[in-house]
Amino acid sequence: LFPYSSKGAMMDNRFATALVIACVLSLISTIYMAASIGTDFWYEYHTLSPAENVSEAGRSIWEEFVSEEADEKTYTDALFRCNGTVGLWRRCITVPKNSHWYSPPETDMTTNCISFSLSDQFMEKYIEPGNHNSGTDLNRTYLWRLQFLLPFVSLGLMCFGALIGLCACACRSLYPAIATGVLHFLAGLCTLGLVGCYVAGIELLHQKLPLPDDVRGEFGWSFCLACVSAPLQFMAAALFIWAARTNRKEFTLLKAYRVA
Repeated sequence: LFPYSSKGAMMDNRFATALVIACVLSLISTIYMAASIGTDFWYEYHTLSPAENVSEAGRSIWEEFVSEEADEKTYTDALFRCNGTVGLWRRCITVPKNSHWYSPPETDMTTNCISFSLSDQFMEKYIEPGNHNSGTDLNRTYLWRLQFLLPFVSLGLMCFGALIGLCACACRSLYPAIATGVLHFLAGLCTLGLVGCYVAGIELLHQKLPLPDDVRGEFGWSFCLACVSAPLQFMAAALFIWAARTNRKEFTLLKAYRVA
């Protein structure tokens, strides 16, 4: 039995290495996902002269932007004109610190943000943004709601998987790691769905409200963090499932060999 025992020890080290790598990947993906949810750089707009744009309209842009009655078209136009950024929870524009009508144009800029309320997250989107009489755009409405819900589902699945992993450590068994792997796989699907919903929502919005000629839009680093998180979750899931299944198979073969 000595040769097989040596082989079994080698396999145990391999499983341990796979689990450590999977845990590290899971931790990194969780950090990336949490950072992407909490930051405001999912999509960025860059205009040539934000200070001049704001000085032309005074403080009206900011007042409309922060107003509780601001509709999608109102705050999107402000994002276009004022180097805006959009996250899952907040929207931000860059304005001069003092934009009074009697003040000269300033180059000292500041970024001001306003949060999407919970009702905003579930508000209907209209076929013509800003026109409540144009009817509900179901595609954009459900894409917006999904991009709000999916990241929390993803984080919840990973946290639940981590709890199962802790239980597996307490029981000194690798077999429950299969459930951890499955939950990480589902979390990866949710993150991938989030990325797809966000891209589709932005593209549909820009079809309704095209970018002005002097404005350039691009996906920001918060979006990139979510994109990176998805493959990390899939890799962690694959390692968890592989380690648990292979260890189970080796254990079954070892029992059969000893019985024989």
